[in-house]
Amino acid sequence: MMYSRIAGTGRYLPERVLTNQDLEKIVDTTDEWIRERTGIERRHIAAPGETTVDLAEKAARQAMDAAGVTAADIDFIVVGTTTPDVIFPNCGCLLQERLGIRGCPAFSVEAACSGFIYALAVADRFVAAGTARCALVIGAETLSRITDWNDRSTCVIFGDGAGAVILKPSAEPGLLSCHLGADGTYNDLLFTPYGTSRRPEPGMPEASYIQMKGNEVFKVAVKTLERLVEETVTANGIDSSAIDWLIPHQANLRIIEATAKRLGMPMERVILTLRDQGNTSAASVPMALDTAVRDGRIKRGDLLLMEAFGGGFTWGACLARY
Repeated sequence: MMYSRIAGTGRYLPERVLTNQDLEKIVDTTDEWIRERTGIERRHIAAPGETTVDLAEKAARQAMDAAGVTAADIDFIVVGTTTPDVIFPNCGCLLQERLGIRGCPAFSVEAACSGFIYALAVADRFVAAGTARCALVIGAETLSRITDWNDRSTCVIFGDGAGAVILKPSAEPGLLSCHLGADGTYNDLLFTPYGTSRRPEPGMPEASYIQMKGNEVFKVAVKTLERLVEETVTANGIDSSAIDWLIPHQANLRIIEATAKRLGMPMERVILTLRDQGNTSAASVPMALDTAVRDGRIKRGDLLLMEAFGGGFTWGACLARY
């Protein structure tokens, strides 16, 4: 049996840092209020003209270097993002051109904050089936472009960034299982109002900013993630104590703490980047993974549980042996 395994990781954060103190000057909020309700202290914001693919390219090159592969080796590209550069070509194609790759499948998936997990699950199937031998999987976002900086309930949460992994075939278990789900009946709790075919009525604002009913999102997220982690450990016939590291979507500290409690995991075994990066949607899981790989916490052979929950609602988890 063939598996896919993570061969290298990378990440990129824009240079500009926006702190809670900076936000105090923009909207009616305080550093204390933001930290208590979200766990966030600062976030990174893309520079003018800096796009999602710009971020993705830098993360991709880091992952390629870490895996010891070149552009000639990559034969599959998938990008999870909610904030593409343009409607088309998709971010996968634009990234493919940047890297000097031609001919291989290159596409994007849009599952909001679950986008990287969805992309990873797709790439895993192609690699495990032998259809691809070196897959580049990205989660990248420029959420600052769809954030209303006058809305104190949302502007304190989101940031920009990109994370990447290289998947390669392995005879040893790597990605053990991926579990995906969605429930569109909650579509009005976390969304953007307009797109390409849905346009504002005459006289309505043109901007399509993130809209969120925070309390309702929190309740559904906690319950859904509890079911998701239980489904994942049960499907693999393991006890949650066997998991070395939980790598959650970095949305809200209270949600992360609730998930860790359900697993019986101490917070010392949870990878947290939320304080310094905010919620970067599809980029948050791969960036957290890369952070812990590079600082030495995650080592070869460790068992990882990656999970995310996002607008749609969508959700997903992957259990992997690093």
